[in-house]
Amino acid sequence: MQVVFDCSDPARMASFWSAALHYRLQDPPAGFDSWPAWLTAQGIPESEWNSASAVVDPDGRGPRLYFQRVPEMKVIKNRVHLDLNVGGGPEAPLGKRQQLVNEEVERLQGEGANKLRAVEERCEYWVVMTDPEGNEFCVQ
Repeated sequence: MQVVFDCSDPARMASFWSAALHYRLQDPPAGFDSWPAWLTAQGIPESEWNSASAVVDPDGRGPRLYFQRVPEMKVIKNRVHLDLNVGGGPEAPLGKRQQLVNEEVERLQGEGANKLRAVEERCEYWVVMTDPEGNEFCVQ
């Protein structure tokens, strides 16, 4: 399974989401020591090298994320978004969850995310953020 993101800068998005999720860039195909070597061997012009990128879970548990360049910019709210669960779940005290979420929000802002708003309701706490291209996600 993979999750696909339409975007304008696949390399930047792959870099952000690999840092956000503790993923890594996908390795090039067998027999190649780098993506530029593979792309050159395929005859893909350098101007197209940033048309796609992918990141993978180093533990093999999470889905592959694939980023593909599209010409149009994002114009409306996402219909699907990712939730990053860092707060310890409902069994953790609310104060501890808030602390863990806020620490992660600060780290992600350092990676290029933007904080939109914090929400506390029904004994839950989460922060709505956007990635470098404006796609919403939540840290909870």
